[in-house]
Amino acid sequence: MPAYTLRIRRFDPQSGEAPHWDEHTVDMPETQSVLDAILKVRDEVDGSVGIRCSCQQAICGSCGVRMNGKPGLACNTHLGEAAERGHGVGWNPPEEGQVAPVIAVEPMGNMPVIRDLIVDMDAVHWKKIRRVTPWLVNQQPVPEREYIVPHENMVDVTQTMACIQCGACVSDCLAMEVDPLFVGPAALAKAYRFVGDPRDAQHRERLQDLAEDEHGIYDCTHCFNCIDACPKGVDPMSQIMRLRRRAGSDYEIEDRNNGYRHEHAFVNNIRRNGLLHEADLLP
Repeated sequence: MPAYTLRIRRFDPQSGEAPHWDEHTVDMPETQSVLDAILKVRDEVDGSVGIRCSCQQAICGSCGVRMNGKPGLACNTHLGEAAERGHGVGWNPPEEGQVAPVIAVEPMGNMPVIRDLIVDMDAVHWKKIRRVTPWLVNQQPVPEREYIVPHENMVDVTQTMACIQCGACVSDCLAMEVDPLFVGPAALAKAYRFVGDPRDAQHRERLQDLAEDEHGIYDCTHCFNCIDACPKGVDPMSQIMRLRRRAGSDYEIEDRNNGYRHEHAFVNNIRRNGLLHEADLLP
């Protein structure tokens, strides 16, 4: 049975002590999950290790952590996969004679740490979700029976409905790292869930709000990290691009940071030349 060395980042802000790394070697099959290994350490070696988890089936989204520098669900990541992911912040090469692969486990980024691997989702993630009014505002009058929605419209928003609010995309968002006020990939993907729903009565209001906010849809830097991080294939960056297209093409909403003008300059350039003619974009 293979052995793995878990390097778990330990930190308790209330203790006043600096963060440090604890190492534990576990003998487990490579098909066991990283969460299984963490719980084994907590149950058999050190009961003070802090980790948030619940379903252990990649449904609840509770166990998001960084493993060798990449965010994901600990319950849905095999030890063998995590060991091959790369060399994260806490990764150190095995010492001479050490054959156990090293897996550095640390809390997700862009959110304050409560303790060890537990981050404060309320302070960032859920605060931004609430920012985008994450519920349906019914059109009036409300039908006496059910809404009849075209199949293609619901297919359009099905991808965003797969989100389990794990916060992995928030953890790896470079725009949020530079600008903590950015609404963020998870919240904007949730916003498209309702902008794309024909039953919602506030499409324009939602789009205008997020376009005119200087930390809204035009603050995304296209780093693609949220796409790689998402364990459910929500593709948050594509949902942000859809919000931009809806705001610019359907409602011609201009924003404060010239994102509308920037995007339309490229679109009109390609429409005029058949391909991007960069010289025309120069002032």
